[in-house]
Amino acid sequence: MDKMLDKLKESYAFLAGQAFDNASVGIVLGTGLEAFIDKIKIEKKIPYSFIPHFPVSTVEFHKAQLICGSIGNNKVVAMQGRFHYYEGYSMQQITFPIRVIKQLGVEYLFLSNAAGGINKKLKKGGLVIIKDHINLHPDNPLRGLNDPEFGNRFVDMSEPYDLKLNKLLKKSANKLNIKMQNGVYASVMGPNLETKSEYKYLRMIGADMVGMSTVPEVIVANHIGLKCAAVSVITDECDPDNLQPVNI
Repeated sequence: MDKMLDKLKESYAFLAGQAFDNASVGIVLGTGLEAFIDKIKIEKKIPYSFIPHFPVSTVEFHKAQLICGSIGNNKVVAMQGRFHYYEGYSMQQITFPIRVIKQLGVEYLFLSNAAGGINKKLKKGGLVIIKDHINLHPDNPLRGLNDPEFGNRFVDMSEPYDLKLNKLLKKSANKLNIKMQNGVYASVMGPNLETKSEYKYLRMIGADMVGMSTVPEVIVANHIGLKCAAVSVITDECDPDNLQPVNI
């Protein structure tokens, strides 16, 4: 854990030296959602490969850069591209940037992802506010020694997604005439997609959509005291009774 603290300090020192500190909002942009960057008044971009101890994204359609800027009166730090367990990184590595974002002053974290719709009411292109999740990963980013400086050993997950932030998302969407539903997100390791039987199982245990990210980051965010909200973009409809091949 001391090594983690040392790495955090080095990453923070580098980014603070580039004026990335004193941000209040953090954003993690998932697959296919990089265009949201256009909504940010950008002040600076830094490739992940330049930041000490940051992993390097291996997903070819992720731009892999950290952005500093503003939306309205809020200073934001945005991750354009994230890391996944299936890339071969450890859970601690893929969630390291969330810890760094916290050090930069961020209090609120907004995440997005691409997901397959299991609930038949969810259609391709739809937006879903994540109200809860099901963690099906084989590892946990909090496994190992715990430093009380970060948070409690046993993190309460009764409300991993902040209700006030979720209501704010819904209210903002309504103002813009954007339909947003609520759902439960199942997070799996990947990178393969699910079989018909697996989709049936996920539906049985209460999942509305499924993807390969977000949950590890949300676990760490709750551990370190960040308030979270997350949105899934439905990229395919996963009806096990009428399953069609998908090419991501």
